[in-house]
Amino acid sequence: MKIKNVAIIAHVDHGKTTLVDQLLKQSDTLNEREKIAERAMDSNDLEKERGITILAKTTAIHYKDYKINIMDTPGHADFGGEVERIMNMVDGVLLIVDSFEGPMPQTRFVLKKALEAKVKPIVVINKIDRDAARPKEVIDEVLELFMELGAEDDQLDFEVVYASGLAGTSSLSPEPQEQENTMNHILDMILKEIPDPKGDASNHLQFQPALLDYNDYFGRIGIGRVSEGTIHVNDFVSCLRTDGTNTKFRIQKLYGFLGLRRIEIESAEAGDIVAVAGLEDIGVGDTICEVGFEKALPVFKIDEPTVQMTFSTNTSPFAGLDGKAVTASKLEARLFKEMQKDVSLKVEKDDTSSEAWSIKARGELHLSILIENMRREGFEFQVSRPQVITKEIDGTLCEPYEYVQVDIPEDTVGPVMELIGSRKGSLESMNQHQNMTRLIYTMPSRGLIGFNTEFMTSTKGYGMLSHYFTDFRPMEGNAGVGERKLGVLVATENGKSTAYGIGQIEDRGTLFIGPGVDVYEGQIVGECNREEDLAVNVSKAKALSNQRSSNKDTTVVLKKFRLMSLETCLDYINEDELVEITPKNIRLRKKILNTEQRKKYDSRKNS
Repeated sequence: MKIKNVAIIAHVDHGKTTLVDQLLKQSDTLNEREKIAERAMDSNDLEKERGITILAKTTAIHYKDYKINIMDTPGHADFGGEVERIMNMVDGVLLIVDSFEGPMPQTRFVLKKALEAKVKPIVVINKIDRDAARPKEVIDEVLELFMELGAEDDQLDFEVVYASGLAGTSSLSPEPQEQENTMNHILDMILKEIPDPKGDASNHLQFQPALLDYNDYFGRIGIGRVSEGTIHVNDFVSCLRTDGTNTKFRIQKLYGFLGLRRIEIESAEAGDIVAVAGLEDIGVGDTICEVGFEKALPVFKIDEPTVQMTFSTNTSPFAGLDGKAVTASKLEARLFKEMQKDVSLKVEKDDTSSEAWSIKARGELHLSILIENMRREGFEFQVSRPQVITKEIDGTLCEPYEYVQVDIPEDTVGPVMELIGSRKGSLESMNQHQNMTRLIYTMPSRGLIGFNTEFMTSTKGYGMLSHYFTDFRPMEGNAGVGERKLGVLVATENGKSTAYGIGQIEDRGTLFIGPGVDVYEGQIVGECNREEDLAVNVSKAKALSNQRSSNKDTTVVLKKFRLMSLETCLDYINEDELVEITPKNIRLRKKILNTEQRKKYDSRKNS
């Protein structure tokens, strides 16, 4: 059977995964018993809940006399490293662009990677049935983006298909009324435009993993394309490591992809995308070769992490009450296991403590996904404020910078520009469309830490923020850029919060808890309305007396407290604070819990 290899790339929420659903449904791939759920390729719980693709997925469909291998890629910049490596597995891409929003920051990022890899692009204008769709203008914007990114002449001559992934329709016309109830226009365009994979099945074997999976029995599983030759189960092969060493092993399992299934196969030829098990520590960029004919393929570039955070064992008075996995050994094992399958993540032992680890990742979302997964698995731990990773280039201390795009209502432009300016953002351009304004900035990554909550407040929830890493630049002053300006309300007693205690301090700020909540000394229970921290007793009970008050007792009516999600907590904390993570609770706390010790430390720091 002939093969086509294609990746689907786009900005987040432009409809990649929904489009794959329709291609699976309408091809001759699924058997009668297989029911396809909405966004079937988003297979884990967090992907389904958040409506985003976190990990790249491989599927394949049968169409006419072809097997089309399809890579569904993440749309968030934090997971963009996978997109870059996937370009080495495919010969073409479907660039999905929303018919109203047009090209967005991540569209630019993924298209740049595709053009650099010199793969053939097909543009799919998706959501053509959307109100206010403007397909003709969007095509012009896409063409401008191609030219801006330095596309070659043959890449500029791209084909366009118009579709609605949700409705399962497509056509070659930009007119919504001319949509047809089929996705065959996309599939036919793939067969027509995407080149056949290079490679000869009769040559000596070369296979290079671009993605990793992991299971407890085989260890790492390498997913990639067979570049040359043929690979069989039980073959004894050489693995040329990226560090120059050579390891020999036997292929224990070989998996192909079809529809929603990963299926065991006995062999695969040049051009096919497969998963290989047998070497428990196989790495991205290694080359698997025939013994005696070792020749390494070019090594993949692995994107550098830009953000780091400290994970440590839980030291709060409530440690061990919720979680099943609370020890340093279990936490360490879980973190290193994550590093086995996520090559963009680095785990290092922290120098300051035997029960702390420095986790380096591609962004705050990358870290929060790991934290939430561990929390659901029963782990208890605490994490520090995210920090950017700096490095020295030619004797100069440099920090990561990002391309930032915000789309905001016209009446919020002033506050947002002031907010971004205070975080060292440099305005590159401003454009208006209808009642919305688009601002393009270049700003240091540290200015984006803790930014999202303030941004959503400034835009009354209507703002859209997109960004991606561009390069390292010399670091400017103001190490505290992005830190919270207001102080916090910190509990002084262990106990249970009371309506009376909360009522006594409501006018001092905004509470994060209601009555009847267990709290401990040093726990952050609210935000102060001043810049200084304030020690408060939320467990205070009303004094009882045998004398009646001249006024009748009245029910205490409390203000609504602010709910704090995991991402909000990570955004919120300052350098002297931590987020306590348990399966049932997310708490904010000071690093120094004792009130007196903390006051002495603060006075020494400020003197």
